[in-house]
Amino acid sequence: MGMGTILIVGAGGRLGGVVARRLLAEGTPVRALSRTPAKLADLRALGADVVAGDLRDPASLARACAGVDAVLAAAHAFVGNAGGNVPAAVDNAGNRHLMDAARAAGVRHFVLMSILGTRPDHPIDLFRCKHAAEQYLRASGLSYTILRPTAFMELWAEIIGGPITHGQKALIFGRGVNPVNFVSVADVARFAHLALADPRARDRVIEIGGPENLSLLEMAATIERVTGRTTGRRHIPLPMMRVMGALARPINPAFSRQVRTGVLMDTQDMTFDPGPTLAAFPMTLTRLEDVVRNQYTSAVAVDGARVGS
Repeated sequence: MGMGTILIVGAGGRLGGVVARRLLAEGTPVRALSRTPAKLADLRALGADVVAGDLRDPASLARACAGVDAVLAAAHAFVGNAGGNVPAAVDNAGNRHLMDAARAAGVRHFVLMSILGTRPDHPIDLFRCKHAAEQYLRASGLSYTILRPTAFMELWAEIIGGPITHGQKALIFGRGVNPVNFVSVADVARFAHLALADPRARDRVIEIGGPENLSLLEMAATIERVTGRTTGRRHIPLPMMRVMGALARPINPAFSRQVRTGVLMDTQDMTFDPGPTLAAFPMTLTRLEDVVRNQYTSAVAVDGARVGS
């Protein structure tokens, strides 16, 4: 590939770690920024240059960007609550600090992980903050790629499937009949790699989704089929979710954010057609069934009799 050092911010996260391992495996130098570098011992063992830093500390970002060829900004504060680790400080101001540091250091290309559906008046703060970061990057003068994935398949397969594998009822937010597009982290990582390596991805927004639009009930049924377990459903009614989301906001913003996102997933159009993106950048997308097989093989293997099913 011939890429220089890639700085990954959020290398300890679900996506950043996959991209870091992929780059290291092909011999690309990786610098991994983390507030808690000890948590990235596995990446250090693979050859990453692990450095301490924080999106809320501009001086640490200047050091991290020195001598770097490109930056992948993959950190987010969707589940952030305390100590200023919230979307306004991380996804908005933090990403802007990182862009400033990248520009000052002469970084060649900047890849921002955003989210599908960002807009300035979105009811969820994370989406508003991602929108603001996108606007700042477009105006920064940096060469950029903005990636907007749909909901992460692995995360929701854990939320819905975790209880099933333990013999408990699947947790369904709302009615669970609204079709939602889910994308595998592995596929988003492939697009992140492409954004770093392929000149055709320069100065463009790439919207990324998976091959299927599935309701939460359909997701639960797929997980049951693959694991060979049938447990039933436990619904959290929409009116209760709306009340919980409002009441929790001042006390537990992260929980409130998750519940209100659950409301949107049950009431808004969450479908996506990956066709136009695949026409520009062909690849085979991962299906939920394959993710569940990978994620729950060990859990199913406990039931020896059901392994081959």
